[in-house]
Amino acid sequence: MTFALVPGVSVADTENGTVLLDERSGRYWMLNRTGAVVLRCLLDGESPQEAARTLLRRYPDAPERATAHVESLLDALRTAKVIVP
Repeated sequence: MTFALVPGVSVADTENGTVLLDERSGRYWMLNRTGAVVLRCLLDGESPQEAARTLLRRYPDAPERATAHVESLLDALRTAKVIVP
């Protein structure tokens, strides 16, 4: 499954992560570095499972939370209607 940002949503990388701006509503979301990694993975065509593996390679100290973190972020992005499969 390929994920993409909804038209009108822009991404800006920051020193501490990533910011998403929904230009339609003016709402924005700040993602920490971990969230930014997950978002980039999903937008680059990785599945949620692959994104969790990428997260584990970068942050090996929390293997039990990687999959849950990816699923939680994906659910939040879908609820906010800023990402589509």
